[in-house]
Amino acid sequence: MTPNAHVPEGPIEKKWDTRRFEMKLVNPANKRKYKVIVVGSGLAGASAAASMAELGYDVDCFCYQDSPRRAHSIAAQGGINAAKNYRNDGDSVHRLFYDTVKGGDFRARESNVHRLAEISNQIIDQCVAQGVPFAREYGGLLDNRSFGGAQVSRTFYARGQTGQQLLLGAYQALMRQVDVGNIELHARHEMLDLIMVDGKARGVVVRDLISGEIKSYTADAVVLATGGYGNVYFLSTNAMGSNVTAAWRAHKHGALFANPCYTQIHPTCIPVSGDHQSKLTLMSESLRNDGRVWVPMERGDTRKAADIPEDERDYYLERIYPAFGNLVPRDIASRAAKNVCDEGRGVGPGGLGVYLDFTDAIERLGLDSVKAKYDNLFQMYERITGENPYATPMRIYPAVHYTMGGLWVDYDLESTIPGMFVVGEANFSDHGANRLGASALMQGLADGYFVLPSTIGDYLARGPAGAVPQEAIDEAETRVCEQVEKLLSIDGDRTVDSFHRELGQIMWEYCGMERTEEGLRKALELIPALREEFWQRVKVPGSGDDLNQSLEKAGRVADFFELAELMVVDALHRTESCGGHFRAESQDADGEALRDDVNFSYVGAWEWAGEGEQPILHKEALEFAYVKPSTRSYK
Repeated sequence: MTPNAHVPEGPIEKKWDTRRFEMKLVNPANKRKYKVIVVGSGLAGASAAASMAELGYDVDCFCYQDSPRRAHSIAAQGGINAAKNYRNDGDSVHRLFYDTVKGGDFRARESNVHRLAEISNQIIDQCVAQGVPFAREYGGLLDNRSFGGAQVSRTFYARGQTGQQLLLGAYQALMRQVDVGNIELHARHEMLDLIMVDGKARGVVVRDLISGEIKSYTADAVVLATGGYGNVYFLSTNAMGSNVTAAWRAHKHGALFANPCYTQIHPTCIPVSGDHQSKLTLMSESLRNDGRVWVPMERGDTRKAADIPEDERDYYLERIYPAFGNLVPRDIASRAAKNVCDEGRGVGPGGLGVYLDFTDAIERLGLDSVKAKYDNLFQMYERITGENPYATPMRIYPAVHYTMGGLWVDYDLESTIPGMFVVGEANFSDHGANRLGASALMQGLADGYFVLPSTIGDYLARGPAGAVPQEAIDEAETRVCEQVEKLLSIDGDRTVDSFHRELGQIMWEYCGMERTEEGLRKALELIPALREEFWQRVKVPGSGDDLNQSLEKAGRVADFFELAELMVVDALHRTESCGGHFRAESQDADGEALRDDVNFSYVGAWEWAGEGEQPILHKEALEFAYVKPSTRSYK
């Protein structure tokens, strides 16, 4: 099958208006007759649930955390993009659209990206009305700062806590609807399977993480807002609980998985300090506004930063990319950091780090000004490393952060399973092969507040779905119970974490910042062997009848094994370099990514073919009528 994106006809700036007018509507009095399940309560999930409940739908919202406030969206730091052009520096909806398509290395669907750029301005108005405390200039107007991949200042921010403040805004909207009875919130419940009837999504099976009880909930439509899958690498900037399970179980029911190999390696993370670590910590990209990235000129220079004279420092991003300097996109900054460290010029333990230096900014702006912008980030860095970044440059190194791939969706955000919609990072739709900074929050809120509440109504208006047969519920519950029992019955001699860590090392080594055909084929030997060992030797203590975090983790890691193999298959088939997918065999003379637009200008959407079977590739051709693919230069 060829995935049909159902993109409306007409000029790109009119497509969203056209689609909204064409949609069937649900009478306001009839909305309360429809039940919608939302899985996930981060920015995309909370905003979607709140908006649909505000419209009058009956909503069930699920999250595995003890509160929606603990969704990983709260960890976002730097900001949210919008084309307000408050700085009068040449920004516009078209420029945001252009920057996003180019930043994604021409591997995103133009129509979705343009809609995102259009909606961006509405998001800011919505959040200000909710009381989100964006930073303001002296005169009271909202402030902006720059982010990578743009030459304008379009990023709205709340110090280094933007995700937290935006999530609290969405959370209060969610809880208002809980209070009036339009939303039933189910915290500490994890989705483990999808209930299907006649090929349509009709509900979910969840496990109560406190009692262990397996429960089923049915609805007229299901929305997945379950985030990304970066934790397949074990070490990432994601929260420890972030996982792919909900999306992967849906994939097995027919939801195509698009571009799984597109993984974002964020350039400004605190370097790995030892084997004891279970996650990594992001330092916001906003720091590259004022921090300067450098390494020593000479290999093996172990002097302290303060002892290295200015003329013996290599500000390599400013040298290689003079037009954008330290604000090149994340994929380019990450590979550049890897290259200088591979040359033996890295700093810190193991030589796996580069400096992010604020000395010039403090001299130019003053200490108080730098503290006003970044102090909470500096405090976080000092707590983790024991070093004062006001006195000594930060040490940073790339780490797994965001996943551009996800479940395939059409223009309406509907997956290839009718009635199942996917929003936020869980879908693939807006970022192509590389996400520009400050675009994740923009997409999550655009999907949740503005797109989904319109498009889901068109699906629901086609007619009542009818009752869900008990047989369909029983089948789904049986699948869940069988896997739980299987995991508990193995009683092996290795911990879940030991398998996860080993899988992560394989993925980082062979499907990380740089991929080769030889390495990817090696990974396709190692992953199945390790997965087989997992099902023979994993030790899951306790039972399924109460709180059991080892059991939770085991189910998630089992899904990571299958996802990892698909990621490698996708990376192996795409013999080009683009964005976060860098094939060593496909680079130009300067070491820059070399795209192959003739053969790979498509979305690679994979179909689950069954246990032990090769996945089936489907292609959605990408057409660029408004932003013509060109050499992606930031020099």
